[in-house]
Amino acid sequence: MTLAVGLVGAGYFAQFHAEAWARMPGTRLAAICDPDRARAETTAARYGGAVFGDLAAMLAAARLDILDIAAPPPAHAPAIRAAIAAGIGTVICQKPFCGGLAAAEAITAEAEAAGLRLVVHENFRFQPWYREVARLVAHGALGEPLQLAFRLRPGDGQGPRAYLDRQPYFQTLPRFLVHETAVHLLDVFRFLFGMPEAVFADLRRLNPAIAGEDAGLIILRYGDGRRAVFDGNRLVDHAAANPRLTMGELLAEGTAGTLRLDGAGRLWRRARGAADEREHGYDRPAQGYGGDCVFALQRHVIAHLTEGAAVENGARDYLATLRLVEACYGSAEQGRWMAV
Repeated sequence: MTLAVGLVGAGYFAQFHAEAWARMPGTRLAAICDPDRARAETTAARYGGAVFGDLAAMLAAARLDILDIAAPPPAHAPAIRAAIAAGIGTVICQKPFCGGLAAAEAITAEAEAAGLRLVVHENFRFQPWYREVARLVAHGALGEPLQLAFRLRPGDGQGPRAYLDRQPYFQTLPRFLVHETAVHLLDVFRFLFGMPEAVFADLRRLNPAIAGEDAGLIILRYGDGRRAVFDGNRLVDHAAANPRLTMGELLAEGTAGTLRLDGAGRLWRRARGAADEREHGYDRPAQGYGGDCVFALQRHVIAHLTEGAAVENGARDYLATLRLVEACYGSAEQGRWMAV
């Protein structure tokens, strides 16, 4: 059986969705819709699928098994409700999921009541370097894990034209760094360390050309003494041929040693007491976005549908990541630790 996929949105990031579906075994990209029909036609010319100017027309004409929403957050809840009304069984929805926690909670409850399988397209945890870090940690590479730190340094946030060439709406978001970007790493921290008990955040805006914050420090506190630290600044870069590949650098530390992710997606191991790091080889695809994490996430959903494998990023579970986002903003506004 081949699963028919309908893609909502044909903007910058939707191209990665379309490209991944086009080579996904057991699926076909059946339809694409976008209010800018010319964009949808351009995407369909490369990856296939019938073209529509709006979702209602696509749902009426195409028999879909999966609706993949890669449109901006204001379109998320209406598209999910349209999928419920059309009887579609599975929806994958991009982040920031419905634009915030309250709306996400409401639409998650509606989907559950309707029996809709709702998955959030949170792809960073599917990047191959984080899957390998998780595997190594589970096999004792760090000994007892003690601390995580990620330095976000994409270097794309300077000057009046910041973000305009790729995702211009970034300039107008009243909440930017945490809502749009750090949310990925908060989810990675959950994936690697679990849910913290509290967060502390210091957020700031450095580029006057944008509306929201573009730099900040976030500390996640765990009850057993572990800590995770996000240090984000979109104005500065890091040592990488492509600063957007990993978006920065990770350091994981434990009682037996360290793991370090560099800007090329390489992992480096150092045993406690050793003077030198050694590269740890592993499989990391060069195609697609971010180590082919879009394909990996979509394949994860297909494995759930066809093989019954557990799905990691269902909407109900993802609400925990959104609670972390809200706690970050609450902490920054009130200048104190926020329980989560």
